[in-house]
Amino acid sequence: MPKAPDKISIFQMIYAGFYILIFPFLILFLSGNWLWLEGWIWDIWYITLCVVTVIYLYRKDPALLTERFKRPGANQKNWDKLVLGLIMVGFIGWIVLMPFDAKRYGWSGDFPLGLKVLGGLGLIPSFFFIVRAYTDNTFLSPLVRLQKERKQKVVTTGVYAIVRHPMYLGALLMFIATPFLLGSWYSALMAVPIMAVGVIRTLGEEKMLMKELKGYTAYQKKVRYRLIPGVW
Repeated sequence: MPKAPDKISIFQMIYAGFYILIFPFLILFLSGNWLWLEGWIWDIWYITLCVVTVIYLYRKDPALLTERFKRPGANQKNWDKLVLGLIMVGFIGWIVLMPFDAKRYGWSGDFPLGLKVLGGLGLIPSFFFIVRAYTDNTFLSPLVRLQKERKQKVVTTGVYAIVRHPMYLGALLMFIATPFLLGSWYSALMAVPIMAVGVIRTLGEEKMLMKELKGYTAYQKKVRYRLIPGVW
């Protein structure tokens, strides 16, 4: 497994802690109700996901942890800078909208309990695919770029034997499940263009990998589906 070229700094770990806590804080703060049960369920899910991932990478794969801290640039494809920016802006807007809609102002009205339970259950496979994407693929960069300095190679095992982009599948499940758990039709609608941009990014990333990463075309023939098993 490739080793990190540099140690993770104290500043980077503080930044990681801030990044982990800021979105759960916003969910509860913007809702106007610190006792909001559904908000707490999502917060615990999100914090657990992030903490488990960071601890695993720090102990088992520091090279990937270093890669995850890379800022836009670093031989990242130019088009990806725009796409990644759109996704981040969309995600922040989505996080802000949900507590306003679901709790503070109640624009979506009362949500059936069954839908909320279904949303909560949907976060379980989301957690699985996201965490396993990290543990199975040491080259899981946040940027669309070929990691020549780390001798990047095709990963075909674990969840990568199910779909070619399990991280995106986990994110897709999160964007679908969370609005149902929290009770927000408006955030469900807002998630649609965010997911569409993610699909566009998937296609662009695959085009780059086909051209620049040896063995990726053969992998595409072996694992037929990009995001959704049996569908696409």
